[in-house]
Amino acid sequence: MSSYPHVRFNSRNPSEPNSGMSQSQRKFEEYAYVLDFSLRSKSVTVRGKEGIIIQSIGEEHLTLLELLGAQNVDFEIGERVYIGRDGRDKVLSVLGRLEYNDISQSAKNELLSIIEKIVSANERRFIDYINMAQPITPRIHALELIPGVGKTYMRTIIKERDKKKFESFADIQNRVGLREPSKLISKRIIEEVSGQSRMNLFVRK
Repeated sequence: MSSYPHVRFNSRNPSEPNSGMSQSQRKFEEYAYVLDFSLRSKSVTVRGKEGIIIQSIGEEHLTLLELLGAQNVDFEIGERVYIGRDGRDKVLSVLGRLEYNDISQSAKNELLSIIEKIVSANERRFIDYINMAQPITPRIHALELIPGVGKTYMRTIIKERDKKKFESFADIQNRVGLREPSKLISKRIIEEVSGQSRMNLFVRK
């Protein structure tokens, strides 16, 4: 079995502005965060596959993934596990991609807090996005698609980043007045993961 059956990603989302989110050209996830797991369950992506089935979200591409866990190891909700091609210790294989409706209610309940954890842990990557995001159409800027960022905040962000690039979420909040930008980005990611948005900024399709 190949390391990533059914799981291939474009190196860049065509709807995404030319931003820091495209720095990595890896097609495969290296790490995922555990949303839910069952010690004895059937896979929903690979017929006949049974075992420790883990529902997770990838750290880089933010796609929902089903994993097969190794026996006799412990897993925790919110745990960051290595799923790269070499040297796995807790995950036997990546079984496939999941749709939002495929994951359990428990996984859905954990999703926002774990996405917030991912955004905080990868602050530089999302700050780079804010610093480099561009218009999507003549009327809509990518920044406006983030909840809480209307045209007024968008103009202020662009004005401030032209003076000096943002260095952190706290820097954005202090200079722009936009409260808790990391949580606003997390809300946008939830919209994309759950299929509520027509266009993705952060989640790879």
